[in-house]
Amino acid sequence: MAKVGKKTVKTERTNTEIRTLLLQYFYDRNRNATSARGKKGAAVKISDIKRDLKEQHGLSQQDVVSNLTYLTSQQWVEIETIKKDVPVRSGVVIPQVTEFYRITAMGIDKIEGPGEFTVDRFKGIKIEATGQNIITVGDGNQVNALFRDAAVELVKFKDEIRSSDRLTEGQKLDLIADVDTIQSQLAKEEPDRSVIKKVWAGIREVAIGVGLTANTERIVTALGPLLGS
Repeated sequence: MAKVGKKTVKTERTNTEIRTLLLQYFYDRNRNATSARGKKGAAVKISDIKRDLKEQHGLSQQDVVSNLTYLTSQQWVEIETIKKDVPVRSGVVIPQVTEFYRITAMGIDKIEGPGEFTVDRFKGIKIEATGQNIITVGDGNQVNALFRDAAVELVKFKDEIRSSDRLTEGQKLDLIADVDTIQSQLAKEEPDRSVIKKVWAGIREVAIGVGLTANTERIVTALGPLLGS
């Protein structure tokens, strides 16, 4: 709020200012937490986030949701999904899913600055320049340097697929083959967006079904316009 003469005029915050407030909120929660989640926990439900930030900073639900989506896709904040079965009087069991949000190590480093325990984002991922516009990523695939971030995320995603205990061996083989298809498109100067969109839709459906949501959201952000119309 700002005063102009005798009148008080509401000033609009930029998205950057709102994201800064959001990240600081999660940082403070984590620093003062006495449990993993809940009222005094590091992780908090979206309903509590909306209420707290409205009380503390006057943020609207739209301010919170849109900018929280950005923070999670950029890995400053992560989502923890808790699933449980709730029986009702009729004897039917209804699955209940609750999502909790909390700051990540990357988010903490964003506020505190890199420290002794900060891990290099690309550590363990081999990236070599093999030509003017082509790089080779850790799994041996060659991609256009313009799509480096997407390629790195896809390499990490394949590692997640291989180590997942929620996927059958058949699902793992299918998903990795589909990821390779996308990587092959990223080697082109002009990737076929229709191929990427179609293959990614199938990957995402399976991945979300087994709880690999955070990984898929990072890839969506990295692929960006390639998934557009």
